[in-house]
Amino acid sequence: MSKVFIIGANGKVGKNLVNVLNEKKEHDVAVGLRKEEQFSYFEDKGVQPIHLNLEDDIETITEAIKGFDVVVFTAGSGGHTGPDKTLMIDLDGAAKAVEASEKNAVKQFIMVSSIDSDRRDYWKPESMKPYFIAKHYADRILKESKLNYTILRPGVLSDEKGTGKITTDPSGSETSRIPREDVARVIDASIGNEKAYRKIVTLLEGDTPIETLYK
Repeated sequence: MSKVFIIGANGKVGKNLVNVLNEKKEHDVAVGLRKEEQFSYFEDKGVQPIHLNLEDDIETITEAIKGFDVVVFTAGSGGHTGPDKTLMIDLDGAAKAVEASEKNAVKQFIMVSSIDSDRRDYWKPESMKPYFIAKHYADRILKESKLNYTILRPGVLSDEKGTGKITTDPSGSETSRIPREDVARVIDASIGNEKAYRKIVTLLEGDTPIETLYK
């Protein structure tokens, strides 16, 4: 059993992940939340909420995630904010989470990034460039850290029910989408899995069962 800390648990991928982990009950799970009014939703699910604001200083973030084995970063500023918040949360917030995890000697850091974050010629439309820039450099910071990283790069996220199957090869895929539930199940399959260490995985709808991903 790993002690898992989820950053961004109040988002759609995060809530799916909490549900998936609750199904299996294989890990001790806590969530970092910025607003206290969000606490009760997770407390009702038996998950420990801890106050965490990614705009706080490194010391505060380090203290919040102390004692955890695995940190999952699935936070985002959201589509309703401007480029300034994207850089503060998706980039600087991620960078601070990585640094805090290093200070705590976290065993694994799982980053939910984005497909094509490493391909500048795919950063379209223009309005999405700040998002891709943030993901690109957050991934780079994590890769250059001392942490055992797992970087997941899903395609366009949907709220459709998961199929439990994916592809990691976008060149052979007929879709650019993936259900959030399946992203959550890939995160679950990655937690504490040494075969997922120092791996970058693209995720789209496909025919490969998630449970065989790292075999």
